[in-house]
Amino acid sequence: MALLAIDVGNTQTAFGLFEGEELREHWRVTTERNRSGDELGALYGNFVDLDSVDGIAIASTVPQLHRAYEDFAKEYAKSELLELGPGVKTGVPVRYDDPREVGPDRIANAVAAVARYGAPAIVGDFGTSTNFDVVSPEGEYVGGVLAPGIEVSMDALFSRAARLVKVDLVAPETAIGKTTVAGLQAGLFYGFAGQVDGIVAAIRGELEAPEARVVATGGLADLIAPHSRTITAVDPELTLQGLRIVWGRNRRP
Repeated sequence: MALLAIDVGNTQTAFGLFEGEELREHWRVTTERNRSGDELGALYGNFVDLDSVDGIAIASTVPQLHRAYEDFAKEYAKSELLELGPGVKTGVPVRYDDPREVGPDRIANAVAAVARYGAPAIVGDFGTSTNFDVVSPEGEYVGGVLAPGIEVSMDALFSRAARLVKVDLVAPETAIGKTTVAGLQAGLFYGFAGQVDGIVAAIRGELEAPEARVVATGGLADLIAPHSRTITAVDPELTLQGLRIVWGRNRRP
């Protein structure tokens, strides 16, 4: 069975094609909020043989695209569509004051973290925002932390400091920068790595689980992970794998 898993984020959309449990191919494109079902059909048709797709599982943080994906699934993929949200079986109880407030990508990450790494676990998702999602030793989603993402922080800094210029987001050679560019790069990378380690320490303390694994995912995970003392795994497939698992738990007999 071929499953198209789609993670629609505010800035980028990651998607991949599964055959069984194997992620055969995956891609990342810019999210455009005003795309129609026809435009989605043309987009995904450039990457995937839609006639081979048996099902579509989606986690979307962009409500404006809900109808477009319904049209795409019906008219182009001609496949069943599962959108992760309230009422969908995940296998991970959500202990949140209002579970409807939790982004579906965050739930998908928690589901995959439990399945692939065990509980307790902390997922750091490095995208437009930096999200930390927490799974308790009992395998329950118990909440998380939301922080500005790296690129958002960069844009805010450069817009308010006239003498600073934008820099490429690459890892610095040293922590002590000897140029303005090197200093900015060091501040970004070591600053965010320190943020990760500080937040993880606080979460582990509250969980009373110093052994909780920390899994990094998202488009910028590879850049930050080498500078963090607490990240134990980088898993760029995590959200898509979570969608695959949720699809399996809701699939009709």
